[in-house]
Amino acid sequence: MMDVESLINPHLRDMRPYVPIVPFEVLSRRLGRRPEEIVKLDANENPYGPSPRVCEAIARADALHIYPDPDQTLLREAISDYIGVPAEHILCGAGADELIDLIARAFIQPGDAIVDLPPTFGMYRWEADVMNATYLQVPRRADFSVDVPAVQRMVIGDGRSGDGPTIRNSHLPVPPRKLLFVTNPNNPDGSTIGDESLRALLALPLVVVLDEAYVDFSAQPSRVSWVRDHDNLIVLRTFSKLAGMAGLRVGYGVFPLPVIRHLWKIKQPYTPNVAGSIAAIAALGDRSYLHQTVRALVAERQRMSELLSRFDWLRLFPSEANFVLCRVAETAPIPADETAQPAARRLKHLLERRGVLVRYFDRDGLRDCIRISVGRPDQTDRLIEAIEGLVK
Repeated sequence: MMDVESLINPHLRDMRPYVPIVPFEVLSRRLGRRPEEIVKLDANENPYGPSPRVCEAIARADALHIYPDPDQTLLREAISDYIGVPAEHILCGAGADELIDLIARAFIQPGDAIVDLPPTFGMYRWEADVMNATYLQVPRRADFSVDVPAVQRMVIGDGRSGDGPTIRNSHLPVPPRKLLFVTNPNNPDGSTIGDESLRALLALPLVVVLDEAYVDFSAQPSRVSWVRDHDNLIVLRTFSKLAGMAGLRVGYGVFPLPVIRHLWKIKQPYTPNVAGSIAAIAALGDRSYLHQTVRALVAERQRMSELLSRFDWLRLFPSEANFVLCRVAETAPIPADETAQPAARRLKHLLERRGVLVRYFDRDGLRDCIRISVGRPDQTDRLIEAIEGLVK
């Protein structure tokens, strides 16, 4: 019999897969709870869902049997009107994830370097592995701020940060550094990068990809307008968080003209799909709903933070996103078990048994933390009730 696996690209055979959230219906079955009994605060989704106009627009759609407009004309015009950037700078995809992949395919050859700032969104590391790129990491500081001098040393120095080797296969010659991914606000902690720091990164000889998935919940304005003045800046946005459309997979990027003309060549022609495009246009047509839900989530972020801060074994990090990262002390008064797992991981599993889902990351810098998405007030109340039930 043919060994078909031997034909798979060698770098993919040992690649670690991206670990997504377990589907809601699977968890519902595992926990033995009806979906309506589960409080889902583990994936940064917007609990209010899309505007009613979105559902109405999809229900009225009469062209679902027709391929989408490959030029995304109406959607790009609607986004242009919303963000104040000409449509010629805008390209849409099936979520920002597709655009991350598109950017990597456009810039990266095997061995080229992607610079990352962990702890952060895991998709950038995954993309480096898919592209067989060299993965360079400059860890964030203890408060999750970007260590700009260390990034500068990594990019224009000898390929090492100030804390020692951070290159996979570091015995090899330092490869071309082409892409730097910066999530702002950062996931999983919600910190932001200031103008001065961002300008310092843009002065480096590589492309800065600024992922603004959560910027709508921040007091800091978007940098989409900066793209017209910086040929090495790409800004990514999504409808998943702001518009409550995570299941429809619609994202967009704002690109310099010298870059976007090449991306059009390699992008699949029919994404986003018709339903996603109709939904995104309808969402942008109901800005009062978007603003209302943002205000509600920002207010609930503050209330949830205040309630969580009552537990002296939880350390909350300031957040400008729709989630809060909590460091769990090993002395937390939660039930122990025989596994000797970190307290944060035990807390995650104990809350899950009570029908409350939060996120735990088995990664360096995060093994003592949980991330809690901001939900509706009643969901916050269930969260606090579940925690109190554990520590009594």
